[in-house]
Amino acid sequence: MKRFDSMNVIPLIDVMLVLLAIVLLTASFIVHDKIDIQLPQTENTATFSPDDRETLNLSLDTNGHIFWDGELIPTDGLNQKMAALDRNTLIKLRVDQAVEFHYFVTLMDIVKKYQHDNITILTERKS
Repeated sequence: MKRFDSMNVIPLIDVMLVLLAIVLLTASFIVHDKIDIQLPQTENTATFSPDDRETLNLSLDTNGHIFWDGELIPTDGLNQKMAALDRNTLIKLRVDQAVEFHYFVTLMDIVKKYQHDNITILTERKS
């Protein structure tokens, strides 16, 4: 019988490369946000747990740019989409802590213009 002096590691390397490829592919889908927004920190915040309703993600960055589900949208385009949006849709609003207040008021004015009341403003818990 032949004695094994060394172990063949090539199959092990193949398996590890496949696992690495799977991790890299799934990690790119886990990234939640490509918009750099620093949420305000609060002490008394509740954990957000959305229900099964349709959800819209609106974001407002420090420059006053509005993002509809991660895509930059002009104000007139926001008006058109809000008019077509179902009023039962849950709106998750992410506003950067350094945004000027008039940008926030403008966004809320557009949202309220079309009588959308299901709004959740996201914050981070102070640590």
